[in-house]
Amino acid sequence: MRALDTAATGMAAMDLQVQVIAGNLANMTTTAFKGQRAEFQDLIYEHVQRIGAQASENGNILPVGIDLGSGVQTVGTPRQMTQGTLQQTGNSLDVAIQGSGWFQILMPDGAYAYTRDGSFQMDSQGRIVTQEGNLVQPTITIPVNSTGLTINQQGQVSVTLPGNTTSTLLGQITLTTFINDAGLQANGDNLFTPTPASGQPQVSVPGINGAGTLLQGSLEQSNVSPVTEISNLIAAQRAYEMNSKVITAADEMLQTTEQLMK
Repeated sequence: MRALDTAATGMAAMDLQVQVIAGNLANMTTTAFKGQRAEFQDLIYEHVQRIGAQASENGNILPVGIDLGSGVQTVGTPRQMTQGTLQQTGNSLDVAIQGSGWFQILMPDGAYAYTRDGSFQMDSQGRIVTQEGNLVQPTITIPVNSTGLTINQQGQVSVTLPGNTTSTLLGQITLTTFINDAGLQANGDNLFTPTPASGQPQVSVPGINGAGTLLQGSLEQSNVSPVTEISNLIAAQRAYEMNSKVITAADEMLQTTEQLMK
């Protein structure tokens, strides 16, 4: 019976939906996390009786047809690249992006990755790094015993050196933009890498060429909405249960048919 296979695709789709929701809820407190959503499409139809076919010899046209669907399929789990809430931390090395853009990170293998997680640290050489110790690009080194670290909205990093009363510019934090942020590949550790779908990285000074600005002493929070996710979870659970009932009903109907044919 076709209903068995059709309902099974529905159960598989809702199982994937729950997996996506679980990932979103697990990262509710992950800095700068971008939630995902599952997107589905209906599968191919069997056209038992086509719409608009000739119904009789006198030329009557069928106003409706008989189309039997074969279920549902998952076509993607795109990320929602909306801005998360900015939360003040008071940490001078915490930097949030207001608007578009990504921090460029140099990985141990020499490749670049990108993140919106601006919870930076200093390594033993005074360089600004991620929490995993990877260098933020361009590399900026903070001198020993310097004070008054400031990062302005345009990404200029300044400190006051020992014996000085005025600040000294150390370097410039840049932002990288992509034509299609949703086309970036998530690799874990809050890091993304470009793909053919994202387009080529474009490096800009914050506030120029569509790049956002920076806010020192703050971090971007996850953009996951708990209320939305719980609502989606309930809907997915109910849909899964209804598809399972279809399978049970179809199985009972098959058993009845088999008994009648004996």
